[in-house]
Amino acid sequence: MQIYKIRPHHALCIQFFEGKGYSPEFTENMRNIINILESSDPFVCITENADVICSKCPHNINGVCASEKVLHYDNAVMENCSLESNSVIKWSELKKFAEKIISCGLENICADCKWFYICKK
Repeated sequence: MQIYKIRPHHALCIQFFEGKGYSPEFTENMRNIINILESSDPFVCITENADVICSKCPHNINGVCASEKVLHYDNAVMENCSLESNSVIKWSELKKFAEKIISCGLENICADCKWFYICKK
């Protein structure tokens, strides 16, 4: 059984993904990961480190995100959902947590994200 590492804030990003990204490689990887998560509802491991989406991100420097603000996003999602790093849950459960945050408003978590204009539509 494959377990996919996912940063908590990426559960939010996935809900609004529309094919935009840092590069064609990043966008293709994001589409592939979303397809896997949605089609098979695998277990995911909550991580505050680089995950399967980060693997093609230009901010990923040797497995570490060069953007410090994403850790704030991760911590806010974990706090709002009562999740802990290294928890293993089904993707569908993490998605429900993300949907709950979205329904309450994303502004408190990621209003300063460069992609927020997509999410606030």
